[in-house]
Amino acid sequence: MQSIEKESAIAQDYLSKISVQAEALFDKYLPPVTDQPCRLHEAMRYSMLAGGKRLRPALVRATFDMFGGKGENVEYAMVALEMIHTFSLIHDDLPCIDNDDFRRGKPTSHKQFGEATAVMAGDALCVLAFELMGKTGNARAIEVLAHLLSTYGLIGGEMIDIECEGKEVDLETVDYIHYHKTAALIEAALQVGAMLAGASDKDIQIIRQYGRAIGLAFQIVDDILDIVSTTEELGKDAGSDIEKGKATYPSVVGLDKSREKAKELYEESIRALDGLSCDTNVLRAIAAFIITRVK
Repeated sequence: MQSIEKESAIAQDYLSKISVQAEALFDKYLPPVTDQPCRLHEAMRYSMLAGGKRLRPALVRATFDMFGGKGENVEYAMVALEMIHTFSLIHDDLPCIDNDDFRRGKPTSHKQFGEATAVMAGDALCVLAFELMGKTGNARAIEVLAHLLSTYGLIGGEMIDIECEGKEVDLETVDYIHYHKTAALIEAALQVGAMLAGASDKDIQIIRQYGRAIGLAFQIVDDILDIVSTTEELGKDAGSDIEKGKATYPSVVGLDKSREKAKELYEESIRALDGLSCDTNVLRAIAAFIITRVK
């Protein structure tokens, strides 16, 4: 068995490779800035091409390949998942929600283009994501993404997060917010990749268990990094969770127990993968990367 550090390095290499592929796909499927409305298309591209780990497209690709998927449908899904993620970040950064000035080391969309354009850029990316998913012809996968965004998914998590800002909350509430705002999209990326590859319902359920565990671990690590890292290291405003009274793991259980919980979730994700008969090495490496990443 390889060390968790070596696993993490394998994942970083994989993510770097997928990032290059994903960037080319984003450029292919995003509207050109020469088409009207030019400023809106520029804003969409600005946020989509701003960098990042490209974790969600990588999870779609990894799961699709793991279950022996064939064809170009995976490309549509890779782009769609990142568009939904980017849409959520643009709206999350808005003055009416988190009012953040930086994202991935650059001014946020509303700081660069104005609030109205940022709202529409987020909306347009969400709509385009579903247009691309429609090209897959897979109704189940589209349903997964629609539910992900619903009041029982990302939008619901965002609403509870807004309502809890500045208030004392329990761990159950933090888990609710973290699952719906972060883990659900990671879980959905894995589900979509598996569905497009024709995986069995049993295997999809295992993938969901893995996704929920690494998704929660991802957000807990984010909570920790917001405290221990600088703005330059994060590429976004460090310390903003504390300043805004956000519901986070460290605010409820402290840093040490937060780190312990992230490790427990990592171990849970690995146990889930043990239930699959295919090669799970890439997903194991990504799980290791999530709990050892520094930014």
